[in-house]
Amino acid sequence: MSSFELIGADGKRITGDRIDGTGQQILFITGFLSKRWGNESKALAQWCRERGCGFCCYDVRGFGDSEGQFTDYTLSDWIADARVVLDSIKTGPPVTIVGNSLGGWIGWLVAQEFEIIDELILIAPAFNMMGERAKTISRERLHDWHTAGWMPWDEDPLHRDWPLSWKWVEESEQYWTKTLEVVRHVKQVIAPDGSRRFANELVRRHPGFPLDLRLIPGDHRLSGPDHLELFRRLVTKHT
Repeated sequence: MSSFELIGADGKRITGDRIDGTGQQILFITGFLSKRWGNESKALAQWCRERGCGFCCYDVRGFGDSEGQFTDYTLSDWIADARVVLDSIKTGPPVTIVGNSLGGWIGWLVAQEFEIIDELILIAPAFNMMGERAKTISRERLHDWHTAGWMPWDEDPLHRDWPLSWKWVEESEQYWTKTLEVVRHVKQVIAPDGSRRFANELVRRHPGFPLDLRLIPGDHRLSGPDHLELFRRLVTKHT
């Protein structure tokens, strides 16, 4: 395992870790407010070591070990971070992106741009995450968010110290309108419980798209060994 630092568009450092391997590279993109090393990434890194695959994970700017203030960045910046990381590994073996939650949607978006990506594994992908969030809160809270310009995701202790600008909602809606306009036929494995609508719309617009929608039963709050077993079940291409 080796650490790396890459420079984002604003000169701030993007920090990550990499395992060299052959045959295939796995790029893990975290969910919203998740650091690069959690149960999912640890299990996936172990899976890669066992098979000699490459592995890469990173923290977005403004969070974890990467530089910058959280409030200075939005969805576009985190998509740009994924591009920078992909640029750094694009001369290696083909890439499988494993994206969790918001990382799943970011993975989908960047996969349309990089030919080296030949497979996506999207775990409960949060398509249009902030746009959908804006539809679920009260009119009063929505008004306050829009007028004040800033608001935490909710008042949960895990979220309340991370205020989001209204620009997150605007960008989320903008990217969502483009999500299915032009797509590359990258093999898709999606393991959500709430993405049937996306999957149905994708296949409706692009008949014959190589989509594999898998609904994995059980509690999503998995332990490390449980995550390893989940990845063993999902990443069947390399067994």
